[in-house]
Amino acid sequence: MSLFEQGDDAAVPASEKAKTRPLADLLRPRTIEEVIGQEKLLAENGPLGSMLAARKISSLILWGPTGVGKTTIGRALAVKTDLHFEQISAIFSGVADLKKAFQAARDRLRMGQGTLLFIDEIHRFNKTQLDALLPVMEDGTVTVCGATTENPSFSVNRAVLSRCQVMVLERLDDQALSTMIARAERVLDRPLPLEDEAKELLCAMADGDGRALLNLVESTLTWPQDRIYSAKEVASRLTQRAAQYDRASEGHYSIASAIQKSIRGSDPEAAIYWVHRALEGGEDPRFILRRLTMIAWEDVGLADPEASRICLSAWDTFEKLGSPEGELAISQAAIYLALAPKSNAGYVAHKAARADAKRVGSAPPPMHILNAPTAMMKSLGYSEGYQYDHDALDGFSGQNFFPDRMERPQHYRPIERGFERELSKRVRYFEKLRRDRNSEGE
Repeated sequence: MSLFEQGDDAAVPASEKAKTRPLADLLRPRTIEEVIGQEKLLAENGPLGSMLAARKISSLILWGPTGVGKTTIGRALAVKTDLHFEQISAIFSGVADLKKAFQAARDRLRMGQGTLLFIDEIHRFNKTQLDALLPVMEDGTVTVCGATTENPSFSVNRAVLSRCQVMVLERLDDQALSTMIARAERVLDRPLPLEDEAKELLCAMADGDGRALLNLVESTLTWPQDRIYSAKEVASRLTQRAAQYDRASEGHYSIASAIQKSIRGSDPEAAIYWVHRALEGGEDPRFILRRLTMIAWEDVGLADPEASRICLSAWDTFEKLGSPEGELAISQAAIYLALAPKSNAGYVAHKAARADAKRVGSAPPPMHILNAPTAMMKSLGYSEGYQYDHDALDGFSGQNFFPDRMERPQHYRPIERGFERELSKRVRYFEKLRRDRNSEGE
């Protein structure tokens, strides 16, 4: 019995259980061979397939979106390797629950049977709970199989990660979802009352989640079964599953990255697609506006100084109009950025100058550019030799403004695109004047 099974559950007749079991549970694969949609992992030469061929698995973390078979694979792995399957949830379990599970595993081990400890939502464990796993993983008391929808490199500590292999599960594609519908029809021993286009719509509505698909299928079974339903009728009767998007998860930053890379790649279609993926997922439009404004400075830069003003104008428009009208300004700002000339020259110079500032430390400015408001400071050489640029030929003195003994860098290298083409001319102009002024003083 697992930690979360009720002791009186065995008293419920099997026929009654079958009537109340959700379709997703009824169709859960019992063996590895029945798992759908994770062929890369389970192929004979795949990461899990090769382990199973040796009939010995190491501790694992199964990382993937909801409804792709993490729990199913965990159960099937235990069956395939003759391990007792023990499931706990990181949401409801504490260290005391873990100790009970470890003791039960030790008792089994003395009887000659190992234990696969399946930890659902393992990213919910805190450091103390994760650290409690280390000794029993090392001495072989349990084989841990953690399941998570979060990037384990962010949510699971390094000590546990170093003892596990991370297996990445993919969202189910349309072919895998169609196979699940066919399996449901076989188990139910009757076709679903749906046209082919309606079945395709169910797959689209499930959005890669097998459990969600079977829940939708189960809903169709409650309708009158004396007719066939079209895709239009299905759309009117069922609710579209919300896109998988969590503002606190890695997906939040993945879509933000997709927006930026689409703009950097000058693809306006992709840029506004990812913008609206974020908006449809419930993202705060201000987060997108903040990201767009940052892109204006990082990727467009001084190749088009108007880009940042467009973003700030879109931000101001959104604040005044709100959703959904203000989202039009967000889309157009993304389009403008995607089609603007690109330069990261300012961004590169920014990072290099910051590195110089850290490296040089507290070196003071050269004496000739320091103000001398007191007689003592003048006597010490403050401001001595300073040249007032407005009085110099061409309004340019060419004097040094860097700390003494610091070699003059050249971090800003404007490109020959957009407005930076003009800035490039100005950089070359002042470089020539500086060389001329310095050669005159030699």
